Amino acid sequence: LFWLSFNVWLFWKTFLLYYQGLQYYYLHQMLGLGLCVSRASASVLNLNCCLVLLPMCRVLLAFLRGSQKVASRKTRRLLDKSKTFHVTCGVTICIFSVLHVAAHLVNALNFSENYSEDFLSLNAANYRGEVSQLYLMSVLVPGLTGVIMVLVLFLMCTASTYAIRVSNYDIFWYTHNLFFVFYMLLMLHVSGGVLKYQTNLEEHPPGCFNPNKTLRENMTVPKAFEESFPDYTTEPFPEDLPVPEPFVQNNFMRICSEEPKFQSHFPETWFWISGPLCLYCVERLYRYIRSNKPVTITSVISHPSNVLEVRMIKDDFKARPGQYVILHCPRVSALESHPFTLTMCPTDTKATFGVHLKVVGDWT
Repeated sequence: LFWLSFNVWLFWKTFLLYYQGLQYYYLHQMLGLGLCVSRASASVLNLNCCLVLLPMCRVLLAFLRGSQKVASRKTRRLLDKSKTFHVTCGVTICIFSVLHVAAHLVNALNFSENYSEDFLSLNAANYRGEVSQLYLMSVLVPGLTGVIMVLVLFLMCTASTYAIRVSNYDIFWYTHNLFFVFYMLLMLHVSGGVLKYQTNLEEHPPGCFNPNKTLRENMTVPKAFEESFPDYTTEPFPEDLPVPEPFVQNNFMRICSEEPKFQSHFPETWFWISGPLCLYCVERLYRYIRSNKPVTITSVISHPSNVLEVRMIKDDFKARPGQYVILHCPRVSALESHPFTLTMCPTDTKATFGVHLKVVGDWT
């Protein structure tokens, strides 16, 4: 609940930034609230896509929990809730992905209907009335990657439901490993640079008037205005000079020294997800190397109620009571593995360790 509340707060703060930011004035005039919702939801998605991988770094969590630096019981209990936090981040990604997609569909429509001939570089559509939804989804990189990411996320979410995990765990496992495709597409998704901001706020305050602008041809400008300001200037209007209503913005009026210049944001998604993604990949590699050490099964004992006890030996294996091991059986599944709590730990005099397996599915 706390994490969901924090995400709502982050959404609102980013929403206000794009709603009130002068650098987004012209883009906001074109897209309306769709701009604010799409960018605010993108900030939440960046944060959650960054943190959703950390609870799956099992070696790191085990090291932190066993470290003397983490002495607080409350901190240890939080580390034990890593799976819950992972699920919470996943649910948050799904919710705000729906908002993000809906906002961009509205943006695509607004790009078409509000096509501006005054600011050509700000438009994503090629002309007024273009079917921008189809254009953005089939031509531009953000559209294509966005559609594929939605499909991948849909498969991952549906396969994560309890019914599918219990009936066929393989579907859950293999679809969940599509996260790597999702992250690669996520890095490409922001490379299109569709949404732009104004860079020259000092030379062109939003809403100001440029005498050389083509829009001037369709407006009646007082003669006193032309005589008082023959050249570009950034001085405010004299108080005794009557100013036409179209030239008044936010209770002030300035003459621009140049046309507005727009620039795409530098992609920031890689900054959010590259660290956790590299950390997770390094840990997966470490776990793969460590798992290649041979394990010898010494005995298998059948207990009542379909319970099997497996006792094993592995060189340089150390564990404490209450810890778990990840068991992988290549003859059953090439990638699938499951955690089991140790029911017998190795000691100084005995190297054998064991687990109890409840036979409940096709894997066990």
